[in-house]
Amino acid sequence: MPTGRGKGILTDIGTEELAHWEMIATMIYKLTQGVTIAQIEAGDYGGHYAIWDSGIFPSDSNGVPFTTAYINTMGDPIADLHEDMAAEQKARATYENLIRLTDDTDLQDSLRFLREREVVHFQRFGETLDYIQGYMDSKKVF
Repeated sequence: MPTGRGKGILTDIGTEELAHWEMIATMIYKLTQGVTIAQIEAGDYGGHYAIWDSGIFPSDSNGVPFTTAYINTMGDPIADLHEDMAAEQKARATYENLIRLTDDTDLQDSLRFLREREVVHFQRFGETLDYIQGYMDSKKVF
C-alpha cells in the first residue's frame, strides 16, 4: 500500500482475520470434545484423527492443507484490493453455507458474527480502494 492509511487498514483487517481463525479452531475443538472413535469414523473424520488426533490442522473441508499459495497478490494496490474484496465475499458465502449445515443455534450465532465481520471487511476494503485510487490518480509534487 502506498500510504500509511492503507497499510493501517490492511493491518487491522489482517489481525482480525487471524482472530477469526482462532474462533473457528475453538468451535471445532469444542464440537469434537468427547467424540468417540465410532462417531469419528461415522463422520468420515478417521483420516484426520489418524494423523492429528484432536489437533486443529488448517485445511479446507476436503482436507486440503492451507498453503500460502492461496494468498494472491500482485503488488499493485488496486488489483490487490479487488482480490481482497473478492476473498471477503467468498468468506461470507462460506459462513452462510456453514450456517445452513448446522441446527446448533449457538454455532449459528457465532458463524453469523463472523459472516457480518466479513461484510464489514468488504466495506473497509472498498473504502480503501476508493481512497487509494484517488491517491494514485492525484498529482504528486515533491
